[in-house]
Parts: sequence; C-alpha cells; structure tokens
Amino acid sequence: MIVLKATQDKVLAALQSVAGIVERRHTLPILANVLIRKAGGQVQLTTSDLEIQIRTTAELGGDEGAFTTTVGARKLVDILRTMPADQTVSLESSQNKLLLKGGKSRFTLQSLPAEDFPLVQESPNFGPAFSVPQKTLKNLLSQVSFAMAVHDIRYYLNGILFVAEGKQLSLVATDGHRLAFVSATLDVEVPRQEVILPRKTVLELQRLLSDAEGAIEMQFASNQARFTFDGMEFVTKLVEGKFPDYNRVIPKGHKNSVTLGRTALLAALNRTAILTSEKFKGVRLNIEPGTLRIASSNAEQEEAQDEIDIDYGGDAIEIGFNVTYLSEALANMSQDMVRIDLQDSNSSALVTIPENDEFKYVVMPMRI
Repeated sequence: MIVLKATQDKVLAALQSVAGIVERRHTLPILANVLIRKAGGQVQLTTSDLEIQIRTTAELGGDEGAFTTTVGARKLVDILRTMPADQTVSLESSQNKLLLKGGKSRFTLQSLPAEDFPLVQESPNFGPAFSVPQKTLKNLLSQVSFAMAVHDIRYYLNGILFVAEGKQLSLVATDGHRLAFVSATLDVEVPRQEVILPRKTVLELQRLLSDAEGAIEMQFASNQARFTFDGMEFVTKLVEGKFPDYNRVIPKGHKNSVTLGRTALLAALNRTAILTSEKFKGVRLNIEPGTLRIASSNAEQEEAQDEIDIDYGGDAIEIGFNVTYLSEALANMSQDMVRIDLQDSNSSALVTIPENDEFKYVVMPMRI
C-alpha cells in the first residue's frame, strides 16, 4: 500500500492553492476533482476548469512509492479543514477509492481514473518570459480589477488588458462607464505583447499572489498566458477580441483641477451614499472656489449633504456621478492625496495621484 503522509497544514495549504478554480457544478464530473500525482516524497496537485489549469508541487513526504488518482477537491479541503493543524494525515489510493486517515478519523472517498482528467493543452509558442515581484502584480491588479465588467456581452470587457512593451507593463480595465489604468517598470526589455486575461483568472491570481518579495514569471502566447510562482504553474486561456483604445478615453487638457485628501473624500462619499437609492447610486458634486459639496437624495425625499474645504480657484462645476464608481477607485488606492481634473458637467473626470503618471482613472458623469 503506497501512502502519502504529512501534517494537515501542509496538505491543506497545497490543496487550497489549486482548489479555487474548481466549480461547484460541472458538465464533466471529473472537473470537480483534483489530480494527485505522488512520486516519492513529492506530490503534484492539478485542477482545471478546461480554461484555467493550476498545478502545484509540494514536498509532503511519505514512502518512496508512486500513485496517481483524482478525488473530489472540495470534499478533501472541507475534511482537512476540520482536523487539527499539527495532526499527521495519510492518504492511501487503492482501486477506485482514496482513504484519508487522521488521528482516529477515517474517510473513504470515491476516486476517478487519472487518465480521464482533461489536462489543458499548453501552447507551444509562448513569448519571452519576464518577471515582476508578486507584491507588485498584486498591487497593480487591485488598482484596476474593480473596473472590470461583469457578464458584459462585449466579452472582451470581462477581464483585464495586459500590455508589456519595452520596460513597461500596463494593466487596463473598463466596463464602459469607467476606466482604470496602472503601469509599472520592468527590469528587462520585452517585445510588445497585448493580451486580455479573463475575469476569473484575475480574481484567482489576486487570491493566490502573496505580499512576499518572490517574483512571478509571465509568458504570453496568442491564446494563453502562463504564470509561474511559489512552486505553482498557472495556465489560462485568453479572451479573444479587440480591447477599446484606452488612450483615446483618457482625457487630456482639462482646465480645472483640484487636489485633496483621499480618505476625507472617500469618507464623505460613503456617508452621502447611504441616502442614494438602491438602483440609482447618484451623488452630485458642487465644486467652487474653496468648497466641495457632495449631495444625494432618494425616492423617499431624504437628503444628505457633506462639505470639504478645498484649495481650488477654477470654474464652478456641478457634476453627477455613480458614487460606487468614485468610492471603489479611492478605496483601492493607498496614497494620501488624489487629484481630480474636470472640464465641465458633461465631460468625464480624470482621477490621478499627484506627481505620479502610473495610475489614471476615468469616470463618466451621470445625469441627476
């Protein structure tokens, strides 16, 4: 009998790193499973949803033998979660069953043949690999991912555009009402590559990336992207389609500009948002020399108003926005100050960070 033995925390950590993409409902029952390959003390775990495949390799110990099987990923995670972290657990594979033991607990799980597991065919034509610190990519994703569309029929909006060129990596997301752009400098020069990562991939990367200093290596092909980090390989299908020309959307030359504290503005927006109606999340911003007034109202004729003192000498402008679009952008920034450029009440506003060209956020006004 070939056995895999390790402490609960090690087995669970390896499993959780791959189990996030496993869907609860499947046309193929085997996609609910994790593929386990044991060779000596090394174990390789693989999951797939046919569009994304995640594989991790962990040193878990056990005897020298080898086995390969597939078993329900969520069930395995749920069982392991209930066990003490320092408890030694063992997995034994025989015929079409997997036996899990820990302390006095025993679980017999149904398994399916490993050869039936549908592995993703990896592209033979990946471009040059380049890497950034995991922390950097995690940070970039958090600054744009909130602006991705959800279930838009323009499927190319349900994701993030990655553009690598020269020493620049830029990420862009838009849902048609707002657009977020962020960029970072790479250590190496890379030829121009432009791909759209699907929404599910973006959310999974955000879950898996750590704030550690380790690097994440990226490679793009025409229809796939591959990420390698922390002993994991993450392969994903790309979204086909032409992403909008984001440079045309970013306003240039707005004549009115105000710089103010991010947390004060976010707090005032969150307060006035309480009295917006569920469907209609509109707030009015009145900007005039010295003062920014934020107001909202709802169908019950309730009203909220807040004021912030500002250093501003431009035109008086009254402009309406979806409050969520403003507050989400501010909540995903970490800087103390933000700058807002405005033209008039009918033009998009540009939110940036003073003295920093690496982040731009465009939000369209709404009629109130």
